[in-house]
Amino acid sequence: MTALALPLGDVDRLERRIRAITEPRPATYRMLDRSGRVLYVGKARRLRQRLLSYFRARHPEKAARILEAAHDIQWDYAPSEFAACLAELRQIRKFRPWFNVHMNRTHRVTFVRVTTGPAPRLVVGAPTDDPDVRHYGPFRSVSRVREAVRILNDQLGLRDCAERMPIVFAEQGDLFAAGRQAGCMRHGLGTCAGPCAGLVTATDYGARIETAAAFLEGRTATPLDRIVVAMQQASDTDQFEQATRWRDRFDALEWLFGAVNRIRATIAALSFVYLDPGSHGDDHAYVITQAGVRASAPAPQTPIEHEAFLGLVRAHAAGPPMSGPLPAEGIDEMLLLLSWFRRHPAALRRGVPLDDWIARQAH
Repeated sequence: MTALALPLGDVDRLERRIRAITEPRPATYRMLDRSGRVLYVGKARRLRQRLLSYFRARHPEKAARILEAAHDIQWDYAPSEFAACLAELRQIRKFRPWFNVHMNRTHRVTFVRVTTGPAPRLVVGAPTDDPDVRHYGPFRSVSRVREAVRILNDQLGLRDCAERMPIVFAEQGDLFAAGRQAGCMRHGLGTCAGPCAGLVTATDYGARIETAAAFLEGRTATPLDRIVVAMQQASDTDQFEQATRWRDRFDALEWLFGAVNRIRATIAALSFVYLDPGSHGDDHAYVITQAGVRASAPAPQTPIEHEAFLGLVRAHAAGPPMSGPLPAEGIDEMLLLLSWFRRHPAALRRGVPLDDWIARQAH
């Protein structure tokens, strides 16, 4: 680790020192304030060029604001750009730097979240850190996901009102006056079970939520089946406009169901030993399963190193396949790996399936 004190007000001297000390190698770097608190974590394929770029930045550019707020710079060289990306992500998760958390708001993907509470909702948006919230995705088309979730809510009678809406289930009838009205018109239209007005039991509503979760996990197509029945009935009674509307709903939900299964297949496919060449001969090997890095080590060279790394591969290859929602704590890393291997197909070709690696080492 290298630290460089920033002499505030002497930017020229600082730039000269960076030119003299830093190297054009992959690295992660941290900008610190006077108290030592991490303000920003970044990564660079070539550290020297990246840090020098801060001195060319002008207001209101983000780089200029970071440099003015910083007092120290620390950096760690990494074996490769891939290693630097992983280190950056993990340091952001550890330090939660202000500039990373509050200024990096450009999410290119979205998720469907199943919230917590007595009457959970389906919410489309960015992932949260709450381990009790179930996440499904990632999806690229926010508008298509929102439309499909709206239809899924209607088909299953799930609420889409504000989180703060008071919930009273039917078995709590002694807690509210008779004749309580639903908070919106969706219940009257038959698209919400009415958990705000004691019009559905907790058990019934919970079953509806679990059906939604099973649909988002690719385990049931029940909401699609219901639409097919309604579409067929409308067609049989010559209600062709109604049948067309049902067909549009079917198309939207079918797209979501297909997207869910494609995403899960893609995540499952990111399970292999990844051999990553280092920029200075410091090659590394990573055990990746379900789009997450489970273990890493310098690329094995000697018989003892091969045996030790084989133990890591065996330990993680024996794990169960992913089922259920995405683990909240692993979403950022999953997104990183999906993006990395999509942008670097040559890197993907260096992956060795876990079973193949085990078989090779056994011989």
